[in-house]
Amino acid sequence: MKPLLAYITLAGILLILDLIWLGVVARDFYRQGLGPLMAENINLAAAIGFYLVYSIGLFVFVVQPALDNGDWKSAAMMGALFGLVSYATYDLTNLAVLKDFPLNIAVVDMVWGASVSAVTAATTVILVNRFAG
Repeated sequence: MKPLLAYITLAGILLILDLIWLGVVARDFYRQGLGPLMAENINLAAAIGFYLVYSIGLFVFVVQPALDNGDWKSAAMMGALFGLVSYATYDLTNLAVLKDFPLNIAVVDMVWGASVSAVTAATTVILVNRFAG
């Protein structure tokens, strides 16, 4: 039961933080930087697929090991690394194959991936350890 609670907590935190980032904080930044590359409407199936798969990866490779040893600091550090590697895969591939993909978008996105993953993983470990002990 604890792993399921941890996964649901993680997915919820990730979704909320990413919606705030994409919908409020950096909305204009991405819209200006990506211009015509941005779709008018979100592909909901692809977005749901991303959150499900990314949450599974963050849970399996970061949160579950940190829950086993109770260390939120390792969750933060490994979450940052997982996020950086994951987002860099996307952003550096875009830089390699898409004409005029903006470097500043790639850099900001990689920093965001590392940050949101670190905060999500650490917060999940803290909350699950506190409330599901």
